[in-house]
Amino acid sequence: MNYWLFKSEPFKFSFEMLKAKGKAGAEWDGVRNYAARNNMRAMQIGDLGFFYHSNEGLDIVGIAEVCALAHPDSTTDDPRWECVDIRAVRDVPNPPTLEQVKANPKLSEMALVRLGRLSVQPVTPAEWKEVCRMGGLDPAP
Repeated sequence: MNYWLFKSEPFKFSFEMLKAKGKAGAEWDGVRNYAARNNMRAMQIGDLGFFYHSNEGLDIVGIAEVCALAHPDSTTDDPRWECVDIRAVRDVPNPPTLEQVKANPKLSEMALVRLGRLSVQPVTPAEWKEVCRMGGLDPAP
């Protein structure tokens, strides 16, 4: 299993909105960055990801699961852009803030710290465990 982080501005698409989609989930569409697209191409069904609220909140608020492999993004006719579908798994009880993540030496190499603008990022197993610990979650799937 691989781990990821999905960033979204909550006024555009929040974790609450994803939860409202239920088991069907939603396309993680509109991504127009090659690195983020390539990350989605590498995803497998069942991979887990943190759901991060950017711009407002600046915290990791939920866990999402990849429920459909990379496919053409329905928001464009340009075949270069693909997306995955994700669904909400659970809330993070104590959402770690960006400030807390940056202050944690164990997370100094995390993409969220180093590549702040990338909307879909890989997360290492060690980073996954540490962020789960910070958020009050058991890191086991």
